[in-house]
Amino acid sequence: MNLKSVWHLGIKELRGLLRDPIMLVLIAYSFSLSIWTSANSSPEALSKAAISIVDEDQSQLSSRIISSFYAPYFVPPQMITTTEMDSRMDAGMDTFALNIPPDFERDVLAGKTPAIQLNIDATRMSQAFTGGGYIQQIVTSEVSEYVAGYRDAAALPVELALRARYNPSLSPSWFGAITSVIQSITMLSLILTGAALIREKEHGTVEHLLVMPVTAPEIMLSKIWSMGGVVLLGSAFALVVVVQGLMAVPVQGSVLLFLAGAFLMMFAMTALGIFMATIAGTMPQFALLMMLVLLPLQVLSGAMTPRESMPEIIQTIMLAAPNTHFVILSQSILFRGAGLDVVWPQFLALAVIGVVLFWLALARFKKFLK
Repeated sequence: MNLKSVWHLGIKELRGLLRDPIMLVLIAYSFSLSIWTSANSSPEALSKAAISIVDEDQSQLSSRIISSFYAPYFVPPQMITTTEMDSRMDAGMDTFALNIPPDFERDVLAGKTPAIQLNIDATRMSQAFTGGGYIQQIVTSEVSEYVAGYRDAAALPVELALRARYNPSLSPSWFGAITSVIQSITMLSLILTGAALIREKEHGTVEHLLVMPVTAPEIMLSKIWSMGGVVLLGSAFALVVVVQGLMAVPVQGSVLLFLAGAFLMMFAMTALGIFMATIAGTMPQFALLMMLVLLPLQVLSGAMTPRESMPEIIQTIMLAAPNTHFVILSQSILFRGAGLDVVWPQFLALAVIGVVLFWLALARFKKFLK
């Protein structure tokens, strides 16, 4: 192993990356704007939902209900007629349409159970399911307080004291920002190394490497350290500057410990990227193969959905994936402030998986060079 050759070959890879504007834009976007958009587009939160109201009662109770829909959950309600309701929803102007029937207040005060019609545009899934519960709670609360004649909290037999340790406001943007950084590390580690190898084949420089006094492990290590170094620097910038600085999202644990785990993650994923590039002959084929591999890795790793809610067999199979362990250690370090004494099993698993993937990629890479 000639480390000088590994160093110079890695510098060559970085120069090739600098001449690829598409990849540079992808790296810059993934570690900056992509994190902001992912954090602020979380579907769990209801924000500025469009609602229209048909008030056929024109009573004090209906006025109370109308005035209870305000920002940031809803935009100011649009007062419409019954004939406008369907046409506005068909045009996509409203997500919710609330119809308060005639004599609604009189029936409520008489002890009857009148019905209010709520129409929901279910094509807007993220707002439809969340907003329906919000509106039902708002209407029920306003009617109960109006009948009782005063506003008071219900007396419960047991008081639940809620304590959110990491995210006191339960803002989904905090989790979205960290999750986006984790996913960007996984995606770019695959793309950059795979694209670098395919670029060598398409430009005909693989033949140049074959006549040089370099070995297959040296070529692989040069691609791994150069592309992995770019991803590591980008992730450090994203976590410190974008997440902590611009978005003011706090990090509980050690950033250096997280970057150490990211280093092992990138070693494993870059080896997997080289393995995939030896299977795919061209960039379009590599892109299709990456879709088949990257999407299950991200969806089933536990970053989007808790692993505990998945079938047992899926949880067992995904233990062979490096990003499953990376997600566990990242959430433990950045969310809960865990130290090495807690996440060492994930570090060990990443190291073992990385060595296995490197060995498989090296065996395939030697055949690729022949």
